Amino acid sequence: MTNKKNLALPRAVQHIGVTVSDLEAATTFLVEGLGAKIAYDGLSPDDEPRQGPEVERQLGLPQGAAIHRQRFFVIGNGPGLEVFEISGKQREAAGLADFGLNHVSFYCDDINESLKRLVAAGGTALSEVHGNSRYEDSEGNGSVYVKAPWGMLIELQTIPEGHYYPSDSEAEVWMPTPRAD
Repeated sequence: MTNKKNLALPRAVQHIGVTVSDLEAATTFLVEGLGAKIAYDGLSPDDEPRQGPEVERQLGLPQGAAIHRQRFFVIGNGPGLEVFEISGKQREAAGLADFGLNHVSFYCDDINESLKRLVAAGGTALSEVHGNSRYEDSEGNGSVYVKAPWGMLIELQTIPEGHYYPSDSEAEVWMPTPRAD
């Protein structure tokens, strides 16, 4: 029996939203670099842009902004990636030191090959693959940040021996299941 109190709690992260300057260029980068698959276009070039005071209010957009394109991607078996192409007043992508969402991390079985693929698709590695922080620093671990062509940070990470936990841990970190292909 489902506990009604738990129905008010989120189940999991369903998708992450990203704004890019050029949806087709971003699609090429995501498909070639991360193996993304297109689920659907929520707003295509054939559709009227989503704009106006009501859209601005509902989505927190600045006055005069317009959503021109919207595409939903699936990468592996984690949350989806909803990518927008929006015109209007914009700022540069957030960095790790900025408040709010600052990167998306992708688990890799072969981080070195994943890094080569992402860089070949147009990303810029900020460093070489390096060790993870405490509780992620088990044997064979590694991570590296890559800047996407539109400025967003993408982390590639591997923890083949898994996390370990302090005695007062309340939960274990979700990890994607191994790829079937």
